[in-house]
Amino acid sequence: MTSQRTFLSASAALLAGGALLAALPAAAADRPVAIVGATVFDATGAAPHRANVVIRDGRIAEVGPAVKAPRGALVIDAKGKALLPGFFDVHTHWTPGGSPRISPEIATAYIAAGVTTVNDFHQQPESFEPRRRWIASMASPHVNFVARMSTPGGHGADWADRATTKWVNSPQGARMEVKALVPYKPDFIKAFADGWRYGVSADNTSMDEGTLSALVDEAHRNNLKVLTHTVTVDRGAIAGRAKVDVIAHSLQDREIDPATVDAIKAGGTAYAPTLAVYDPDKGEPPADPEVRRRGEVKFGYALHNVKVLHDAGVTIALGTDAGMPGTPHGASTLREMELLVRAGLTPSEALIAGTANSAKVLGELADRGTIEAGKRADLVLIDGEPWKAIADVHKTNRVFVDGVLVHGPGVKLPAANGARSMPLIKAKGALIDDFEGAKGRSSYDTLRLDDMDGGIDRTVQVAQVINRTATDHALGIAARMAAKDNANAGVIIPLSRGSVEPVDVRAFKGVRFEIRGDGGAYEFGVNTLNGRWEAQVGSSAEWKTVEVPFSALKRVAGRGGGSGPWTGDDALEVTIDGGRPAGEKMWVEIDNVSFF
Repeated sequence: MTSQRTFLSASAALLAGGALLAALPAAAADRPVAIVGATVFDATGAAPHRANVVIRDGRIAEVGPAVKAPRGALVIDAKGKALLPGFFDVHTHWTPGGSPRISPEIATAYIAAGVTTVNDFHQQPESFEPRRRWIASMASPHVNFVARMSTPGGHGADWADRATTKWVNSPQGARMEVKALVPYKPDFIKAFADGWRYGVSADNTSMDEGTLSALVDEAHRNNLKVLTHTVTVDRGAIAGRAKVDVIAHSLQDREIDPATVDAIKAGGTAYAPTLAVYDPDKGEPPADPEVRRRGEVKFGYALHNVKVLHDAGVTIALGTDAGMPGTPHGASTLREMELLVRAGLTPSEALIAGTANSAKVLGELADRGTIEAGKRADLVLIDGEPWKAIADVHKTNRVFVDGVLVHGPGVKLPAANGARSMPLIKAKGALIDDFEGAKGRSSYDTLRLDDMDGGIDRTVQVAQVINRTATDHALGIAARMAAKDNANAGVIIPLSRGSVEPVDVRAFKGVRFEIRGDGGAYEFGVNTLNGRWEAQVGSSAEWKTVEVPFSALKRVAGRGGGSGPWTGDDALEVTIDGGRPAGEKMWVEIDNVSFF
């Protein structure tokens, strides 16, 4: 895919250009690397064999038993060690809880485990560009950014705004939203197609077959592969008929039937069962024995179904849902290979699932996933023989990404791998948003976001720019509250694209804005790297100007760590929200939001 190649070329150029090499002295762009005497598991289907591997300019230059180390090469003695392609994880979430701070520690965890390519399912498209810049500054696996689509109130949309997860429930809507994602250059699309909440609540939100088929067709027209959240056998058949590229979860409500297997095969659909997230032995056991029993039953179906699909010739890839509770980054990828073996695959088949098969289903096999001349030098050196004992995958010795040694003896990681966030940037100016910009963008050139309560049944909100006068505009928000406690509606104005880069607003004393509304109370808030800060403001039917000094903001309990007053050097977003009783309506108009 063009966007993927563009990103990887840029990332590789950064690696070769010195940003990382200055901090990783064990390899250099103009110095070849020779890995000598390794037992090579190349993931092509060939038996493990003794060979030497030479790396030049981030690529595998030569492979073979008679290959000599070039003059001046960095020589790594790999006798008694296994050399494999870097591992893949096609299903991860890099920012659980919405925190933008943990990308460095996640990247470090993956490279320490030998994982060199991952898909991140957790970002809003506005964040793709700054996150790509951030990841290119650190030692990291290659990260494919995956845009998200679901049904209104569906899984993945039950907490997210419409920019983070596109909401669709018709073929026409699916095609429109796929086209809207294309300018962000996503690497793939994830469709939350199955609303079954693992049997703990009603399936009120599954995507119908016509909508899913249109979504996949439009994505393919735009050279985008589609992975789905699909967890039931019936929905697995629908995914196959819709020609989904990868089912990125386990079918686990019952044993799979031959008709569903045939539908998945006929659709050319691969299967990444994310067994690690369902493993009933991970973490602390649930207090309720019945919950444990149900989990074990579903996990039994998951193990059975991956073996049936594998034996039927369906391509098995590796995903984990890492970032979810009890499913740590990096370690879960290795655990997934162990669980594939438990399901009935051989250790070699599990290794191929985590390398060549995953590269194949993502359309990246021509570039990586096997150890062959010309391919990207993403490699992991292991103390052991994991094709005999799969647990040996945990014995990581060295890891290369684009031919650069990023984990192993003597490696010093770049400063970015230890940073708490992206570098601080200065506020662009006093005016945050006067609602005169085009396409829903603020004066900071960020995309405004709706801010409703979460859940399957969500508050219905319409936010749009309206005429205040013949030449002036304001933001109008009208909402009908959901039937729940603490229903709310409002707007988020990011201070940087995707709310990724923290903004220093210490040059200002507070925020000023004009407001009128239904007479109820509203909350003005600032979301920061270290939590949320709020102050209550009132309204009336007439316009009035409100000033909220930063000193008046109070930390919201349970919304981030830390203590003491807000320092003003880590702002991400400003928000204005209102809550009303269940079923009631709310309206508010806002204008000229600025720092003072």
